[in-house]
Amino acid sequence: MTSRTRRRQMHLAAHFPGVNSTTVWTDPGSGSQIDFASFVHLARTAERGLFDFFFLAEGLRLREHKGLIHDLDVVGRPESLTVLSALAAVTDRIGLAATVNATFNEPYELARRLASLDHLSGGRAAWNVVTSSDAFTGENFRRGGYLDRADRYTRAAEFVATARELWDSWTPDGVPRPFAHAGEHFAISGEFDVARAPQGHPVVIQAGDSGEGREFAAAAADVIFTRHGTLEAGRAFHADVKGRLAAYGRAPDDLKIMPGVTVVLGDTAAEAQEKAAEIRKQQVSPQTALLTLEQVWGRDLSAYDPDGPLPDIDPDPGAELAQGRVKIGDPFAVAARWRAVAEAKGLSIRQTVIETSGRQSFIGTPEAVAAQLDESVTTGAADGFILIPHLTPGGLDDFVERVVPLLQERGAFRTEYTGPTLRDHLGLPLPEEKG
Repeated sequence: MTSRTRRRQMHLAAHFPGVNSTTVWTDPGSGSQIDFASFVHLARTAERGLFDFFFLAEGLRLREHKGLIHDLDVVGRPESLTVLSALAAVTDRIGLAATVNATFNEPYELARRLASLDHLSGGRAAWNVVTSSDAFTGENFRRGGYLDRADRYTRAAEFVATARELWDSWTPDGVPRPFAHAGEHFAISGEFDVARAPQGHPVVIQAGDSGEGREFAAAAADVIFTRHGTLEAGRAFHADVKGRLAAYGRAPDDLKIMPGVTVVLGDTAAEAQEKAAEIRKQQVSPQTALLTLEQVWGRDLSAYDPDGPLPDIDPDPGAELAQGRVKIGDPFAVAARWRAVAEAKGLSIRQTVIETSGRQSFIGTPEAVAAQLDESVTTGAADGFILIPHLTPGGLDDFVERVVPLLQERGAFRTEYTGPTLRDHLGLPLPEEKG
């Protein structure tokens, strides 16, 4: 066996687009965001590429801007676990990851649904744990916006621990035992009515970059979904989170760090850069540019020309134009930074938003992109990647056809699935059964 085949291999996952500004809606190749055929196409493409899992994001309320539904959001998308249960019947190996909010659900009910998906899929279920302190979203639920921001991770940690107690409540010989949990957020007892799942515990994913989020991932998650723009930032994040694991009796490989990334391919480097620039223009339409600016300035800027200069007025930090969105830092600092960029480069509002907002992570020929992905893993910036295509449902087709074979030639990615479960794909052990 050569050193090429012995070295560390990366993990890959596919994110179904549509709930972020990455998605391009106007491209001729853009298809339905809600038809089951779209989910099937992307999931099967990812499985053909031997990806670890297929990942669905989810929101519990349509975001609003100036009192109107945010135009760039998907309206009418089916609930994630329902979609994944259907996908279990038309896929064989790929993991199926659902985003489910730990603030507005209950452990017993969600543990049953996740264990059921794990049974239906033969051990491929995963739960992306998210939290919310947003009263706007909470209005859809009986408790409303009752949860203070400081409490959202304490509830999530107890939620995950309680779900694992339920999954562990069956004996190794298949007999349900009574359970009882009494904590700060949950006090429940009874018997769990779903047999122990094939994976023991469905895989737990956590998305977050705050100190609280990093600590929660180190204590409770199997995968952390994050973002970082440079190799240096990735290495710093990787080292920080991996360094927290020992305090919880965990080894570095017990948690996989997989940043969300985008890829643009071209036959030449110049072609790839040209395509990337065009995609950014599609992602940041004139309407999107003004909406983004309004989120920073906290003001109605509809009278401004998106092809004109930035406003010379200061932001209004007390304004609440957007509902259901994460706030953008210190508005005065962001505005100052954007003005400096616009002045230095002579940029319009739209050009400034394109310049300062998220951009494609990897741009180049298939060979160059394969090398860049490989470098990120081998130099300790990530354990793998969650690919976020800009098109539905064919946004991964080129990557699977042109980049995956090159990664395999490098010995950087698997050439076949080596086990039936998502834990097998991720190299995670089965949780020990309680006697």
